[in-house]
Amino acid sequence: MGETKPNHINHYQPLREESNPHLISHVEELAHISVPISLESLRHRLAAESPTLTDFIRLQSSDDYSVEVGTRKNPLPKPKWMKEAVPGGEKYTQIKKKLRELKLHTVCEEARCPNLGECWSGGETGTATATIMILGDTCTRGCRFCNVKTSRTPPPPDPNEPSNVAEAIVSWGLDYVVITSVDRDDLPDQGSGHFTETVQKLKKLKPEMLIEALVPDFRGDPSCVEKVAKSGLDVFAHNIETVEELQNAVRDHRANFKQSIDVLMMAKDHAPAGTLTKTSIMLGCGETPEQVVKTMEKVRAAGVDVMTFGQYMRPSKRHMPVSEYITPEAFEKYRTLGMEMGFRYVASGPMVRSSYKAGEFYIKSMIDSDRAASSL
Repeated sequence: MGETKPNHINHYQPLREESNPHLISHVEELAHISVPISLESLRHRLAAESPTLTDFIRLQSSDDYSVEVGTRKNPLPKPKWMKEAVPGGEKYTQIKKKLRELKLHTVCEEARCPNLGECWSGGETGTATATIMILGDTCTRGCRFCNVKTSRTPPPPDPNEPSNVAEAIVSWGLDYVVITSVDRDDLPDQGSGHFTETVQKLKKLKPEMLIEALVPDFRGDPSCVEKVAKSGLDVFAHNIETVEELQNAVRDHRANFKQSIDVLMMAKDHAPAGTLTKTSIMLGCGETPEQVVKTMEKVRAAGVDVMTFGQYMRPSKRHMPVSEYITPEAFEKYRTLGMEMGFRYVASGPMVRSSYKAGEFYIKSMIDSDRAASSL
């Protein structure tokens, strides 16, 4: 399933700088229409712009690119920019209580997201968000980074879940919601029908709410992708999780880079005009800067609008170890490079996850700007 499962001016408060007024002034600038371009022309353009791959190599050689993780015999503390905030607040308590009552799941909790309290409360932007996990809490796949339970035969989906999710979300007063799920390879339609019903019920109850669907790859089935892409969502998201070269080492063997890219391209083809596509990768899995840049090129060439970068954090000793902690400075260079490539929005920071409050505030701003422009 997709990992969330989550910057540049004040590196040690990675979410707060997203609400910086200087950056907000660029919302209209980011709202231009992006057209997919060839890898060759993209490389020519990048060759004349900064930062370049040489910058990353120089950063890496000067020990400013990453920090060591340490070993069992020689443990090292996490860098200061990786400190997690303790969730709390009235809205956080309210949402958590309602989730328990309705037996609903959130990736925010399942993936132990460090930004949980910030997102649920709305934080400084005032855009309260949450990531709801449908189709149960048990995945049919076993990616090496993910903390969600796995089974070949998980319990059948709750037929009342789409209605329960829609009613709960509307009652919370959220502005932007992410609907995601575990992989359900055991279902004939991979769970796409459940996704579609949830989105449609939510839009019926609150048409103005913005909905992002963070979906699995549906095994690349075009009919499943088309169904969800046309469900009424505002953002179609699917995470490639890591660079192309590390797919087999990080993800379940049923997932792969080409299949994920094809899903994102199919979604762009089938979704109504104005629907954004989005993906995310984790850094610190053993990738090189060159691999990251090449992966970014291919993602952009596939027409993806939004890309996020975050630090991989090991959920438990059973999971893939962290290779290194990438510095805020390196994350910022990836963000800058991504915007130079033509992504409409790039969120990049150690504590960023594929779904998080600050990024969704900007996506909401872009969608509102697009709709205002199209109505003129």
